[in-house]
Order: sequence, then C-alpha cells, then structure tokens
Amino acid sequence: MHFCLADAHSLPFTDDAFNIVTCRRAAHHFSDIKKALREVRRVLQPNGILVVDDRSVPEDGFVDSCMNELDCLHDESHVREYRPSEWRRMLEVSGFRVALVEPYFRHLPLTSLTSNVSRESTEKIHAIVEGLNDRQRKAMNVSEIEGVIHLNHWYVMLCASLRQKESAQN
Repeated sequence: MHFCLADAHSLPFTDDAFNIVTCRRAAHHFSDIKKALREVRRVLQPNGILVVDDRSVPEDGFVDSCMNELDCLHDESHVREYRPSEWRRMLEVSGFRVALVEPYFRHLPLTSLTSNVSRESTEKIHAIVEGLNDRQRKAMNVSEIEGVIHLNHWYVMLCASLRQKESAQN
C-alpha cells in the first residue's frame, strides 16, 4: 500500500485502476464536483464502488443557504454542501447506480464553527445565529445546552456502483 497526494479533479491514476474509491469529508471543498466525479468514474473498474461521507444539508432552502453561508465563514475553502437529492442526481448523471443515500445529523456546539476562525468571521457567525427568527431557529435546531449554543450539522453517507462505462452519460 502507498499513499499519494493528488487533486480530485485530475487523479494521477490509470483508467480502471481501482475497485473502490472512498471520500470522507472532502467533497464539499471540490471546486468542480462534476469533474471530480468524472475522475472517480474514470479510475474505477466496471462495477466499482464509490463510498462518500460528507457534509450535507437537508432538503430545505433556508437551512441549505444558512449552513453553506456559515461554513464559508468557518472555512474559506468550502464550496458547497449538497442536498441528498443533489448527490443522487449528480451520481446518476455521472454514471453511477446509487445504492444508498443516508442523511444524518449531529447536534454540535456553535464553537465547532468558530474555533480557529478569524475574529471577523466568528462575529459574523454569531450575528447570523443570533438573528434567526423562531422558525429559522427551529429549522436549524438551535438550542442552548448548559449555557452553550448548539445547532445541527448535516451529513450524508453515499454508496454507489459504477454502471457500464460505455452507457454512462458524461
């Protein structure tokens, strides 16, 4: 076994090199998710498996917008957290048979978004959360636990197999 540092948009491997590709908590940083999925498709063997565990957002326009804004403030390399339906569609269009799309969440302290973040971004994050109305707070599951503000962070676990390459759409 060996490790290789590589760009997900241009993998330095031959076609059909792997029978499984995994990606954990990185895809929301890819500048071109469709290009990255094409690269995964290229390096996977026929019937190869892709497993992804990544940040996500629920099928709710407000939460989608708000969490993506909060995460951009938390980490400037953030591009987009995708909804489960977006993941399913992107995988299918990229030539995969989707076997599993399993959303889940964790209720985490607000400090998970503000630790090691600039003072300016931390202040913006706090202002956004403090400015939420009751409906928005409920959608984000904002609560105070022992004096600490918590809110939901959404994730998705995906498993898909590669369809026959010659019949897949690009």
